[in-house]
Amino acid sequence: MPKREPRGTTVAANRRARFEYDVLDELEAGISLVGSEIKSIREGKANIAEGYARFRDGDLWLYNVHIAPYLPARENHEPLRPRRLLLHRRELDRLEQEMREQPRTTIVPLRLYLHEGLAKVELGLVRGRKSYDKRQAIAKRESERSMQRALRHAQR
Repeated sequence: MPKREPRGTTVAANRRARFEYDVLDELEAGISLVGSEIKSIREGKANIAEGYARFRDGDLWLYNVHIAPYLPARENHEPLRPRRLLLHRRELDRLEQEMREQPRTTIVPLRLYLHEGLAKVELGLVRGRKSYDKRQAIAKRESERSMQRALRHAQR
């Protein structure tokens, strides 16, 4: 999968997800929010570390994402309420099909960001890694770092 430049201003990132899971597919979705939620997100008060997405009644819903209450608001939102994700029907159908075909997969938010004033979430279709896979990932990362270090010292 080629690296692409991330869009928008990142508000919250789930850095642990790329270590805990193998990301099989990525897609972008909008989030259905209330006014106090978007204001809180613009202040950077969101946490997606424990979040996940599930299908309910034909729609995709985001669970366990904490968006802090916006203090100046008269009526606030519930911080952990489920939020509907906004995707085209063909994207929802494709994602549901991929989940059926590939066992032991789930959908987790990888990044929450603002793009042209709208809150977006980057979702990942992921499969959990075994502990030995995690050790291999650490070893690979360490070897890449040591090679970069060696190259820097060789250039001096």
